Amino acid sequence: MMEDNEEQLEPGEEKGNPDTNRFRLHMVTWNVATADPPDDVTSLLRLDSPKSPDLFVIGLQEVYSGPLRFVSDMLNDDPWSHLLMSTLAPRKYIKVSSIRMQGLLLLFFSKLEHVPFIRDIQAAYTRTGIFGYWGNKGGVSIHLSFYGHTLCFLNCHLAAHMKYATERVDEFERIMDTQTFECEKAQRIADHRLVFWFGDLNFRIHDHGIPFVHTCINNQSYNLLWSKDQLIMMKKKEPMLQEFEEGPLDFQPTYKFDLNSDTYDSSGKKRKPAWTDRILWRLRPKASTPDGPDENAVSSTKSRQLAEEEEEYPLKLRQELYTSNMEYNISDHKPVIGVFTLELRKMYESPLVDLQPEGDWSADIDAMVRYSPLQPFPSSTWDWIGLYKVGFTNVMDYITYTWVKDDEIAFNEEITQVYVSKEEIPVQGGECVLCYYSSTLHCIIGMSEPFKVHESKVAIEEGLLPEKLNGLDKTVASGDLWN
Repeated sequence: MMEDNEEQLEPGEEKGNPDTNRFRLHMVTWNVATADPPDDVTSLLRLDSPKSPDLFVIGLQEVYSGPLRFVSDMLNDDPWSHLLMSTLAPRKYIKVSSIRMQGLLLLFFSKLEHVPFIRDIQAAYTRTGIFGYWGNKGGVSIHLSFYGHTLCFLNCHLAAHMKYATERVDEFERIMDTQTFECEKAQRIADHRLVFWFGDLNFRIHDHGIPFVHTCINNQSYNLLWSKDQLIMMKKKEPMLQEFEEGPLDFQPTYKFDLNSDTYDSSGKKRKPAWTDRILWRLRPKASTPDGPDENAVSSTKSRQLAEEEEEYPLKLRQELYTSNMEYNISDHKPVIGVFTLELRKMYESPLVDLQPEGDWSADIDAMVRYSPLQPFPSSTWDWIGLYKVGFTNVMDYITYTWVKDDEIAFNEEITQVYVSKEEIPVQGGECVLCYYSSTLHCIIGMSEPFKVHESKVAIEEGLLPEKLNGLDKTVASGDLWN
């Protein structure tokens, strides 16, 4: 099936390979300098664009993490996550995964239609702050399989100050080397088909004086500064950096601004403007097929498998936009936006589980869910089926849930039925969906079509108020599943 945004081509843009599918990815990196979020992020997410992204990835640095706020954020969604979820949920996106390490926050959103095809979700973090223990610097990452292709998103905040360019590279290489995932295809970051590296990387503009830098910015002659950008300079001598690509820096440096203004640092320190905030990517180098016998048979077999997979299931990336957004003044950094087109051939076309409600649903009668595996998958006694309102924000935003094995009442080789108590169905009804969550794969692997949960006839006849009749109100329903 064609994606909605596949037919909306830019002028002069060629249509993709008919055997592949195209997906739009919108990325943001922003050092928010402990500020609370703005009232509106429409411009940040480019929600007025005629092309709606399939995926949003937002990496933030220096999210406020004072002791009281940090504890509160651990119990509830932090203000930034809450704003982004509430903005995207009405547009049929959900937060698939997130990870936070002190001030570093990484969020991954997907259109609802792709969610059952995003699997094996894992997250990792590495501290590189004081003595490697303090989490004010480092990297957080999300690993996942998107239609069978392994992707990794790595949000970093590296060492500050002009003189620490080498230390920044060392920190990045340490993060790349130490983060691991329980995945046969991609155990390390470098094993992924596609890696995005972004964040406040803190690389500065070397040698050039402040007057020259300001003149180039005012004249929009950004190219005159590129040769002295530390990241570009370090790429010339660091093999690991050379594997990463970046679009041209055709936007003004995003650091450092006076708060609530578009004026570069006017304090006594007068810090030099710099492109500290960056988005880079790395497509895994093509695997070579061994010509002859290899002493390491395992390595030879893996190389052959990778080469065959890359040939049968190609993956390409094109950057459509790389720019800063000057509208936001709450931080001394401006946010950076990258928009990409991901073209790939899907490794699978159907979800792992077909999931449907049986009969009419209301709070007047016990309900039944029917599901059937479409492909083999590692089922577990911890798997569960959640009932969600249409427009839910994330996997934990369920109305109620039922343990698949505990509440299983009938099954055969092809179809299984699971019971849901009427006491757990919302009395006022509404448009809902059912989702099957795999605790082994850490993701939703099946989703029903939206269906109507009817209002309770008993409640209407007795004239009870809806707010007193919601058998599992929102404060209970959004609680911790594992308690």
